[in-house]
Amino acid sequence: MVQEDSEEFIQLINPEQESDLKPEDLPEEFSILAIKNTVLFPGVVIPITVTRQKSIKLIKKAYQGNRIIGVIAQKNKLAEEPGTDDLYRSGTVARIIKMLVLPDGNTTIIIQGKNRFDIKEYISDEPFLTAKIELKPEIQLDRKSKEVEALVQSLKDSAFKILKLNPEIPQEAQIALDNIHSTSFLIHFLSSNLNVEVADKQKILETNNISDRGTLLLQYMLKEIQMLEIKHEIQKKVHTDIDQQQRDYFLRQQIRVLQDELGFDGPDKEIEKLRKRGAEKKLTPAALLHFNKELDKLQRINPQAAEFPVAMNYVEFMLDLPWEEFTTDVFDLKRAKKILDKDHFGLEKVKTRILEYLAVLKLKKDMKGPILCLYGPPGVGKTSLGKSIAKSLQRNYIRMSLGGLHDEAEIRGHRKTYVGAMPGKILLNIKKAKSSNPVFILDEIDKVRSDFRGDPSSALLEVLDPEQNNAFGDNYLEVEYDLSKVLFIATANSLDTIHPALRDRMEIIELTGYTVEEKQQIAIKHLVPKQLKEHGLIPKDVSFTKDAILKIIESYTRESGVRNLERKIGSVIRNIAKSVAMEEKFEKVITPKLVVKILGVEIFDEELYQGNEIAGVVTGLAWTQVGGDILFVESSVSKGKGALTLSGQLGDVMKESAVAALSYLKSNAASLDIDHRVFQQYDLHVHVPSGAVPKDGPSAGITMLTSLASIFTQRKIKENLAMTGEITLRGKVLPVGGIKEKILAAKRSGIKEIILSAKNKRDITDIERQYIKGLSFHYVDTVDDVLKIALLKDKVKKPLKFELVDTKA
Repeated sequence: MVQEDSEEFIQLINPEQESDLKPEDLPEEFSILAIKNTVLFPGVVIPITVTRQKSIKLIKKAYQGNRIIGVIAQKNKLAEEPGTDDLYRSGTVARIIKMLVLPDGNTTIIIQGKNRFDIKEYISDEPFLTAKIELKPEIQLDRKSKEVEALVQSLKDSAFKILKLNPEIPQEAQIALDNIHSTSFLIHFLSSNLNVEVADKQKILETNNISDRGTLLLQYMLKEIQMLEIKHEIQKKVHTDIDQQQRDYFLRQQIRVLQDELGFDGPDKEIEKLRKRGAEKKLTPAALLHFNKELDKLQRINPQAAEFPVAMNYVEFMLDLPWEEFTTDVFDLKRAKKILDKDHFGLEKVKTRILEYLAVLKLKKDMKGPILCLYGPPGVGKTSLGKSIAKSLQRNYIRMSLGGLHDEAEIRGHRKTYVGAMPGKILLNIKKAKSSNPVFILDEIDKVRSDFRGDPSSALLEVLDPEQNNAFGDNYLEVEYDLSKVLFIATANSLDTIHPALRDRMEIIELTGYTVEEKQQIAIKHLVPKQLKEHGLIPKDVSFTKDAILKIIESYTRESGVRNLERKIGSVIRNIAKSVAMEEKFEKVITPKLVVKILGVEIFDEELYQGNEIAGVVTGLAWTQVGGDILFVESSVSKGKGALTLSGQLGDVMKESAVAALSYLKSNAASLDIDHRVFQQYDLHVHVPSGAVPKDGPSAGITMLTSLASIFTQRKIKENLAMTGEITLRGKVLPVGGIKEKILAAKRSGIKEIILSAKNKRDITDIERQYIKGLSFHYVDTVDDVLKIALLKDKVKKPLKFELVDTKA
């Protein structure tokens, strides 16, 4: 860019140096420098900052030669690389007085205007613009002529008047004017400093007769004086008796006077426009009455008063709300099912419940019903399910994050009497949705907090109650708003922190974590194609084997959802994309070996079955937030006084399971041929490995009992066997949860047989046959059934011999 950079530069040189070039002094091809935002006049000196590469080359070449260049103003200010059509046909020959190279790489030159010229023809535009030019002759005026004398005096008088009216012009300008004796230079000096558009300055430059040039300049100067006088008059009006309070309204008064001068619409016309909009808007009768009342009040307020913009914002907000505006629902359940199946793999129970919900809406045509709450671990698709519902109904979609919300006013808004008052987020999002029946996602409803500013959960009670939300009251709006047509869907990671009354208003739909098999299918069908598209690749560029996907799932991620899995797949694909971009050789089929090479050392180790050679080591099954897993319960005994030690960061419930198992074993020792003295003469230690990971729950009850029975009898545990179930002191085996995840974890770890409570048999029917192929299940009711299956008659190698002594009665 080439631009003027001389706001306070007094443009003046010795006028005798004007127009001292002759045609014979000029080369045939003349270098042309395009400038914008200003026009160079003969005799005037201005600084120019040059940033275009072509222009820098031109300047450097000219500076090494005769330092003469042609300067032409741009017609098109927006052109960064101006062509011949972007430039005027007339300009000024200039001499480069000084060239400065700045630290930022830009070049600043100081140039002096010489003669005016016209372009005859352009010759070349590389490496910079060159042209053939024709100098314009300058005819000097007779200074003694009365007309010239009158013109000069008028120009000087006008200049002095501008100096007086515009305090921004430096005082040095008056000294410069007093020292100008050449008529032509006076005209050029004033033209250069005149506050008019570039096109007007160019018009002055192109005027051949210098007397006409001066007359045109005088016209522009008189216009400038008129504008300055009007401005001065406006300032004088608003400046009278200004005290501290009036100072606050100073700018507003200036704007108002300017609007009156220019004929802009006043506040009354704006209010009438709002009233017309209100009449056309589909407002409820109560809202329309309140709206007109507020407009009448607005009309009585002084536009300069502080409350005027507050009242104006309020009525505009009322108009922006979609009161009786609704989108048309599309209750095509087959289409909805296709959309849900396309967007989400698995989650069959959840999708069935959503379709049931939509079916009721279709038949009943009434939104009054339970509010859905999708509950489950992060990354399983709760929020995206809401998007799919909106897509299937063809409703507008809006999401509001409730995470960290702790102020009731965020839901209900502030009363508009407060400074900076705003509506609540419910109505703000309805305004954003532009319809009164959107699908409204209340994300992370379990993260709402309460403090001294109020309890947002209590405010949400009204929002989510189908019997109340048809007349929702926002403190800011002051008029009831109907939310009954809004389809609210809440999401949560935990139910424990949700207000009980709020939880009661919602129907909880649980989304469990995905199994490894489901993650595999999601990766193949959704994540890999998505990541390929995002990284500019196509399926033929790269493909993943099932084992490679499994390797990423088991060794590089540990989660319920698929967010980290998607990131890891993205990392692998980025590595391939880099090879494609750099034209390097790469493997088109991603194998487990290549996954390790790209992603590095495996982050997680999978627990595998470890055999049955040691007494007291039993394989249990556990449920975690990231899916199922196997765990080992280890028991050991040592000489002592019958103390029980539990380790492995166990929770209270798990500790109680160990105590219950030991109590049952003591009371039934005879049936297992255990000498009762061993319980008093040997200390018992029960440990669950991975000590840094907290563990809790009752499902390890039968595992702990089997471990204790094995250590006290020194009998082997059946090979490739795992178990899960709660025990009672009477020896009953109770059902536990998370069966699907536990079964799949057992299969991955090489387990062949599983012991479950008989009441858990119903959970097995929910698992697809392909996932449990090769597993056999033992359904038990009592602990005796467990021990008959789990304990072999064979002793372990090198069994421990208990040294017991008789105790006196």
